[in-house]
Amino acid sequence: MKVELSRFRVKPGKSARVDEWLGMLNSRMNDVVQTLDREQMKLEVIFREIIDGTEYLYWFSVQGEQGERCETSPFEVDAKHMEFWDECIDDDYGRRDAQPQVVMVPEIVAKAMAWEQPEKSRVGFERREIIYRRHP
Repeated sequence: MKVELSRFRVKPGKSARVDEWLGMLNSRMNDVVQTLDREQMKLEVIFREIIDGTEYLYWFSVQGEQGERCETSPFEVDAKHMEFWDECIDDDYGRRDAQPQVVMVPEIVAKAMAWEQPEKSRVGFERREIIYRRHP
């Protein structure tokens, strides 16, 4: 399983659109949840914060290694999600990934997620920023 925590910067002036985006996801949760199987997404949480006047969104997820990407989804809610993404997320900033160092999962939860040896989902620490940028 991949355990990820990624930070994305919101484009200036797009906070109201982010409100709409997150509202859309929350109001269409049944549609959203049906997309998770093809992504092998066991858990996905979006966090939001402002640091020194700049808004950020964070994605925390636990996902199977072979999950399909959102960009290839046949679901309309994923297409809408990607439209908001393109409008609101600052691709120049990129995706900033934290590095999981300790993974603590009760056995009953790991079994429910079909997650063998969750402790092995940690990664070696790289003393650098991990930044991924989308290429057009």
